Formats: sequence, C-alpha cells, structure tokens
Amino acid sequence: MKLEKYLLLDRCPHCKIDRPSLREIHSFPTSASDGSRGRIWKTYACERCGGAVTGYAWSQGGDVMKTFPESSVVDESIPKKAKAFLNQANNSLHAPSGAIMLSASAVDSMLKEKGYKDGSLYSRINLAVNDHLITENMATWAHEVRLDANDERHADDDAGLPNSNDAEKTVDFALALAEFLFVLPSKVKRGIKDATEPSE
Repeated sequence: MKLEKYLLLDRCPHCKIDRPSLREIHSFPTSASDGSRGRIWKTYACERCGGAVTGYAWSQGGDVMKTFPESSVVDESIPKKAKAFLNQANNSLHAPSGAIMLSASAVDSMLKEKGYKDGSLYSRINLAVNDHLITENMATWAHEVRLDANDERHADDDAGLPNSNDAEKTVDFALALAEFLFVLPSKVKRGIKDATEPSE
C-alpha cells in the first residue's frame, strides 16, 4: 500500500465499512532532532463516518509503514467459533443490530467453550459468577449486553433501534470477555514457559 491521495485500507478503523474511501486532507514531513529518520505523514478522512486516519512512509508515494489508529485484530488464542463471531461483529459496526447479535453469539460461544452449555445465557452467566470464572461486574455488563441482543433477536416492540454507540459497547464487552477468558490466560502460560526455559 502506497502513501498516496487515497489510503487503500480494507476497512475503516472507525466505522469498519468495507473498502472505505479515505481521502487525503493534509500532508506534512517530520524528522528526528538530528535531521535523520525523515518521514512523510498524511492524514485521511473517511468519507462515510468522518473518522481520521494517519499514516507515514519514508518518502512521498512510498510504502505505508504504519497507520493510526490500527485496525483491530482478534487474538489467535480465542476459540475458532467465538473468534469468527467477534471478527464479524467488529466488522459490522456500521449495522448495529447485526453487530449486537453477533456479539451475543460470541459471548454464548465463549461460555459454551468454558463448559457452560445448558440454560439461558442469563443462567450461565450467573453460574460463571458463582464459579468465579467471571466477576460480578462482568456479569452486570453481560446482562446489559444480553438484554440488547435479546431485543434484537425477538424484535421487542418496546425496544428502540440500536445505534452505532450501542453496537460498540456490545462489541467492546465481547472483546473484553474474550481477553479475560482466553487471551490473558494464554499470555500467562507463554510467560511462565518463557520464564522457565533456560536462556541461551
């Protein structure tokens, strides 16, 4: 990908729209205090959501070295089915109802992966709290997510349509739960393994 008039990302890191139109709105050079490490920076705006993305290259029109904010990536330590739901939820924030349902499916899948397979999502969340798998605060947050997802699946007449902010909150919860249940334990295991292996 080149640092040109349009930034060719697969998805906008803000609204997650597929193949966004990210148009250059500003360009400027920078360098280190000694004049080395000269870079060209460009700022782009998503034509759909208005979110800003910056990127840099070592030369005008050169290969983009990095963009900010970076697109989120779902960790490999999350089980396959939950990971698929999380990726889809994260990539469908522009469709709030869909993102909420996919997030709820990810939560459901993660609980099943931990052995909580029977009963409603509410009862499994409560059991996970009783077993000290998750905290009470996480359960409170989960119940709020569940209510939104339930409204979406059953088209509750009393529930208003969700907006992108509602979807972001639900996706954030599902990602936080995945981090707590799978990513952090995986990092701890790797850390223990690295600490016990003799250094060369």
